[in-house]
Order: sequence, then structure tokens, then C-alpha cells
Amino acid sequence: MNRITQLFTIQYPIIQAGMIWASGWKLASAVSNAGGLGIIGAGSMYPEVLREHIQKCKKATDKPFAVNVPMLYPNIEEIMDIIVAEGVKIVFTSAGNPKTWTGFLKERGITVVHVVSSVKFALKSQEAGVDAVVAEGFEAGGHNGREETTTFALIPMVKEQLSIPLIAAGGIATGRGMLAAMILGADGVQVGSRFAASVESSSHDKFKQAIIDAQDGDTHVTLKELAPVRLIKNKFFHDVMALYATAPSVDDLKTLLGRARAKKGMFEGDLEEGELEIGQIAGLIHQIKPAGEILREMLADFETAKQETASLSF
Repeated sequence: MNRITQLFTIQYPIIQAGMIWASGWKLASAVSNAGGLGIIGAGSMYPEVLREHIQKCKKATDKPFAVNVPMLYPNIEEIMDIIVAEGVKIVFTSAGNPKTWTGFLKERGITVVHVVSSVKFALKSQEAGVDAVVAEGFEAGGHNGREETTTFALIPMVKEQLSIPLIAAGGIATGRGMLAAMILGADGVQVGSRFAASVESSSHDKFKQAIIDAQDGDTHVTLKELAPVRLIKNKFFHDVMALYATAPSVDDLKTLLGRARAKKGMFEGDLEEGELEIGQIAGLIHQIKPAGEILREMLADFETAKQETASLSF
């Protein structure tokens, strides 16, 4: 056991990221049943939908699971009350100040983890009293940090100054990536894109296939004036690039983005007009597989890579 498996009472230090339109109760329970930590992504759920997913997850697994809460979303007070009422034991917070809800959750016996993209915010999270930090590099899909620090650079810099457990995220989809992150100082890894392309992911099958088809260079971070987001390059992305050529205002960008753009792409399968959020590591994802199989393959690859690393000499 290490600090992450002890903290969450899980078998393996592999955490499935809380992703909008991808990580409902089916995916979270599948990962937890396989020995990792599954996470329900609350960001794309109305409060009562979240309650339903939590209740279904509790029926589908007797293992620990978590809920991810982006703190910039509306209805957050109601969401937090539901989490407490339903007896969720682990919460991952993101996209906001960790001081806002950490005390509330910890007073109720809930383990709190905050997602950051810099050393500065990792330290602020530690000061706020969180139990662990996810440090996410710029390779990650979806909404990203403004610092543009890659995972390979970020993890050792955070490790150097942090005393609480550290989870690495961004560009990790294989056991070799997991080993690299842990050698750099992480106690565990958070995996998003690989699980988005799983059987149990709630994303549309067309989006899952788009992940499989993506190659290196097919994703890009844009809309930094609103909230930086890494997307697959499609018609919507090129529409954004065309708008940038006209020196648009923030309101112009908001108008183009509109509402429910991510839902349109990732949940409804509109690969032209939708926002297709995925990480750079998509270029290493070649098949849609059950979440449990993905986790087992990562562990086998981790052990193989560890043996190969032990044989290295100079």
C-alpha cells in the first residue's frame, strides 16, 4: 500500500477522472469494482440527476467511489448537500478556491482532494486543509490551467514543496505513463481520456470513436479568454479559429460558444458542431474496452515497465 491507496482504502493508486458527459455511475462503479477509485463527474449533472447517479453507484459497488465538483458550476450548495445526505465519503473539487468548501466537507468526515495546475495552487490547497492534490499538466483534455505547465515538469516541482499525497494527471493512459509519474514523485495517477473511451463511459459512441481516431496534433487548447479548454480539431474548433482572426471580444467568443456545446459533441455525438474535449494522450488510445480491462492492462504494463527500468544501466 502507498499513501493514495491508504487514503482512499483502494487496491491500486489509479483514479478515474471526473469528466463531464463521460463519468456517470456505470463508469465510476466499474473502476471501483476493479480496484481503482471511480469518480462521478457532477459538472454535467443537475442536482437530482447527481443524486440518482450516487444512489445507483452505491448499489453497483461496495467499494469506495468519489464525486468531482467543479466549484464554478451553479447549484453548488444543493450539490454539496446531496453529497452529504447520500453519504459520499470522497470529494474531488476543481475550478475554484479550495478554501470555499474544504472545511464544510471535512467537518462532515469527507476526504477532500483538489485539482490544480501549478505549484502555487497546490500549496494553497494544502494550506486549505485538503487531504491530497491532483496536479494536472497541460496535456490534459477539457478545461485546463492557464500556466501551460506540462505534467513532466509540474509533478516534480509540486512534489518538491508538497507534504500531502500527490496524484498526477494529464497525458497518462498506460502503465508506463503511470510509472513515469510515480518516479517523478506522484503517489498515484488520475486517468481521464483512457476511461472516456471505455464501454461504461456515458459519452456518445461517435465521440468515443473520435478519441480512437485522434492522432498526435489533433487536439488544441483554445478559448483562453473564457476558460482554456483542450479540444479535438473539428468544424467548431475551426470556427473558433476563424473568429480569432477578426480580433473578437469576449462577448463574441461567448456568443459563438453558446450553451451546451460540450453536451452536443460528447453526449449527443455531433462531431462537427460539438465541443470534443479530450487530452493529447488520445493518440495512444486505439480501442474501446471495458473499464476493468483498461485498469488491468495498465497494471500489467506498469509491472513490465518497472522490470525493464530495473534492468537499465549506463
